[in-house]
Amino acid sequence: MPHHRWTTEDIPNLKGKTALVTGANSGLGYHTALELARKGAHVIMACRNASRAQAALDQILAEVPNASLELMTLDLASLASIRSFAETFQSKYSQLHIQINNAGVMDIPRRQTADGFEMQFGINHLGHFALTGLLLNTIRSTPGSRIVTVSSMMHQSGAINFDDLMGEHRYDSWGAYSQSKLANLLFAYELQRKLDERQSSTLSLAAHPGYAATNLQFVGAEMRGSVVQRWMMGTGNFLFAQSTAQGALPELYAATAPQVEGGAYIGPDAWGGSRGYPTVVKSNAKSHDQAVAQRLWQVSEQLTGVIY
Repeated sequence: MPHHRWTTEDIPNLKGKTALVTGANSGLGYHTALELARKGAHVIMACRNASRAQAALDQILAEVPNASLELMTLDLASLASIRSFAETFQSKYSQLHIQINNAGVMDIPRRQTADGFEMQFGINHLGHFALTGLLLNTIRSTPGSRIVTVSSMMHQSGAINFDDLMGEHRYDSWGAYSQSKLANLLFAYELQRKLDERQSSTLSLAAHPGYAATNLQFVGAEMRGSVVQRWMMGTGNFLFAQSTAQGALPELYAATAPQVEGGAYIGPDAWGGSRGYPTVVKSNAKSHDQAVAQRLWQVSEQLTGVIY
């Protein structure tokens, strides 16, 4: 555990390392990509929207003129896009030092991915499950590599409803989000157990940003056309949230801090985990249920067709 307030100043030199950040065009992903690039990593910004991604890349270059950046199109709501991304990546790169499963959607009306999955579970969990599985051989062949999956404090109210994973019978937007964030932790911990079984040096970690002010909070309100919800989110961010840059610190710590151990969960150290500086934190008992994790893993392989 860090003995001082860990900041981006503590990120080691990343020259010669390749990092992949999903959802790097805004919010936590943008600040993560910015700081990894600032420390010398070659950062692949894996984003769905090409024009927004280009604007983000230009913004990073304005701040870090010598940044090594690359845009690659990735739509986590499409297994075809994920497979295409993985093939393109592996044709270019033989190593991947850092993969940050950061992209996500939150509290949105029920929508389906291209493959018929409920959108929050499909993007937040299944999309990253498929992506990680397809890139795993490359990651495992890279010494000292790390996979960081971003969860949320909302995992605490989550439950994996195997009888209605896609919310077809009963859909609650926050319930679906919480389920997806619990799934992120179950995945991260189970992946570490599987890596340990194979005596792999690759680490699987999880992180959460606390309560950080990002665009994520407004998407659901905009999709519903709810002025009231948008006002409430904006007021909450203004009064209570920490900055997006501060919220990105836990995933940066998980990705780069030398002393971190596989299977760790990193989050802010103050205000009940809602803000502060990165430290090792605890997740709830459900996230450590190995029977549920193994069942979720099998279901995820069946749904995505990606076999680890």
